[in-house]
Amino acid sequence: MQNKFKYSVFLMVIILLQTCILYGQSSDLKKWPKGFSPEEVGTKVAGHFLATPHPAYSADSKPHIPYFEVCTWYGALTFAKESGDKKLADDLALRFQPLFDKDSTLLPVPDHVDYSVFGTVPLELFMQTKDQKYFDLGKHYADKQWDAPEGPRVIPESFTFYNKGLTWQTRLWIDDMYMITMVQAQAYRATGDRKYIDRAAKEMIVYLDSLQKPNGLFYHAPDAPFFWGRGNGWMAAGMTELLRTLPKDNTDRPRIIDAYKKMMASLLSYQMKTGMWRQLIDDAEAWPETSGTGMFTFAMITGVKNGWLDKKIYGEAARKGWLALTSYINENAEITDVCEGTGKKNDRQYYLDRKRLTGDMHGQAPVLWCATALLRK
Repeated sequence: MQNKFKYSVFLMVIILLQTCILYGQSSDLKKWPKGFSPEEVGTKVAGHFLATPHPAYSADSKPHIPYFEVCTWYGALTFAKESGDKKLADDLALRFQPLFDKDSTLLPVPDHVDYSVFGTVPLELFMQTKDQKYFDLGKHYADKQWDAPEGPRVIPESFTFYNKGLTWQTRLWIDDMYMITMVQAQAYRATGDRKYIDRAAKEMIVYLDSLQKPNGLFYHAPDAPFFWGRGNGWMAAGMTELLRTLPKDNTDRPRIIDAYKKMMASLLSYQMKTGMWRQLIDDAEAWPETSGTGMFTFAMITGVKNGWLDKKIYGEAARKGWLALTSYINENAEITDVCEGTGKKNDRQYYLDRKRLTGDMHGQAPVLWCATALLRK
């Protein structure tokens, strides 16, 4: 009887350990419960993207491909590459072809950070296909971002930033540090020309000096003193993409890696027990939000895999983040509880009252970035 009891206890311990490994109390980023693997999740979410028409988006300009579609498209392309899904990669390239002819009016005018980031997609397509037309288009967007100020968006501050060697599109919103960084990092990856990545790093330093607070997080803007989840997500993902490519001998790298680690440590302290992060990161009354959670999870996965972060501590946080995030994906491969597009405002309630959307590309994109990061060697 005593032996039977001991055996039962032993079995319970084994089951408990297995459950912990699968569902979060582990730093393992390779073994996943059925339905939660990056291959399964990425395939579903990328397939949903392919089946989704271009969003009807005009903002204050003519209808064009919006930045959140760019981010999702980039995520689907990198997932296709890392998963070895040739058909998916081909289909994603086919989606682009009309933009060279009948849908060319949807190409954004590169006079704003949200529009210039479009170059990220053709540059990724060039790196995967070696087709020159993608290179020419993508490089145009990266180059225009550092050209002299011109057009109706130019304001006096545009010349101030330009004369300091920054892009005239600088506006000191944390969102910019994904939009600017991505297209310049992609241009460096495609060309090998260090001017692109060096100027992205220089730009990043200005934003770090202007917006990062002692706790490691970032206000949405100098006049919007709130730690908005997705806004901080853009910064976390932007630093991550920059560090993934920034040469070791770049003089700004130590400052950027220090700021990144400081941010990750702060995020670790604010992660909910469920694995999620909130709409306002440090506000206990704010709701769990998926786009920011996805971006932070991407940053931690990448940090662990590159040795920037402690594997045990941040691997566990990243695993919890991924399992929590993917539990919000419905049967249509749409992620729920995505904060709607959000401008800056000096008003806490404004952020708490933002609509929670389902299937919005602001949330679909980071899921694909995470799936890609989990598959990267």
